Amino acid sequence: MRYGLLGGKLGHSISPQIHERFFHYTGIKGSYELLESSAENLPEMMRHVKDDLNGCNVTIPHKVAVMPFLDSIAPEALAIGAVNTISMRNGKTTGYNTDYFGFGRMLEYNGIKISGRKAAVLGSGGAARAVVKYLADKGAEEVYLVTRTPENVDKHFKEMAPSCKVIDYTQLKKINGDVLVNCTPVGMYPKMDASPVTGKVTESFGAVVDIIYNPMQTVLLRQAAANGKKTINGLFMLVAQAVAAEEIWQERQYDSSLILKIMKDMEQNL
Repeated sequence: MRYGLLGGKLGHSISPQIHERFFHYTGIKGSYELLESSAENLPEMMRHVKDDLNGCNVTIPHKVAVMPFLDSIAPEALAIGAVNTISMRNGKTTGYNTDYFGFGRMLEYNGIKISGRKAAVLGSGGAARAVVKYLADKGAEEVYLVTRTPENVDKHFKEMAPSCKVIDYTQLKKINGDVLVNCTPVGMYPKMDASPVTGKVTESFGAVVDIIYNPMQTVLLRQAAANGKKTINGLFMLVAQAVAAEEIWQERQYDSSLILKIMKDMEQNL
């Protein structure tokens, strides 16, 4: 069984190791490769995916761009407007979004409640779409989408989460909330010396989640920890969405204990 990750720059991805550990623990014989592609080369790469792979993950910057190439799209991915997992069955491709389920499992594992709470999400890319949709579905009282250019935000955000308020980083400084989620790449390896917000902003939130997993402690999370806030990095979400993708490809469910096993293995490699 051949699988892969389709994206832009993938040199630092640990997805192959995650799926290799999955194959190890489940006894499935499979391989997982990195498929770097520019936007211009995406049509050709999608032909390769359809012809040669059994399944594929999708990451920055292609989560939205791959959608027109697919035969069908699952309801959650259609609502979110982004795909991060593709399955191939009977010569047909279907797009899914396992970021949604991975983010939810991460919050549940860490005891973060959403219903009736206030949350702010930094960034407006594919991952932010999944996060905003999850927060809206789980009954967040207020959801703020924070971006440098609110006027350019896709109207799809308002369609999938009508209560979502789009604000800029200056307006964020006036918000007090329960959960702050970073869905931008700011602070990610190798440019690890930056944070999307100042330490003062983290004072206004009870918990800070960074979906970045490398480094495991970003500047943002260090700022939040210094302010006594609960902090969560993106490794659990990354492993959980990978296992959710395998559940689609293998057509069966796996216990959450498998996520924890793989996550502990990955922690030793980061």
